[in-house]
Amino acid sequence: MTEVMTLALDLLSWFLILVGGAFGIIGGIGLLRLPDFFSRIHAASVTESMCAPCIIAGLMLQSGLTLVTVKLAFLIVFLFLTSPTASHALAKAALHGGLHPGEEHPSARRGQSRPEGDAASEGAHG
Repeated sequence: MTEVMTLALDLLSWFLILVGGAFGIIGGIGLLRLPDFFSRIHAASVTESMCAPCIIAGLMLQSGLTLVTVKLAFLIVFLFLTSPTASHALAKAALHGGLHPGEEHPSARRGQSRPEGDAASEGAHG
């Protein structure tokens, strides 16, 4: 009976780790492929809210009932408290800085030709 329980915990643990890794890859692709800043914040929040907790839960199952499990549980709580706050602060700062949803970030326009005064005005703002 113990061997069956150990096998079930191992399978569940590896399933969670693989699902977390898949969400990490999806979030990374979203960070590279999504068109604007606010969409990229969404991709980053997917990584924070699905990838890390799944991987940490898988690691908690692997470690058993130890101090490591308690530390990993605190890490999940810390992530759930700080990740939405950080995403909200980034979005608020972008809105305050004049970037609106749907607009491209100026760094995305590098290869395009700009009018003469555009480069000077970007330098004045930062």
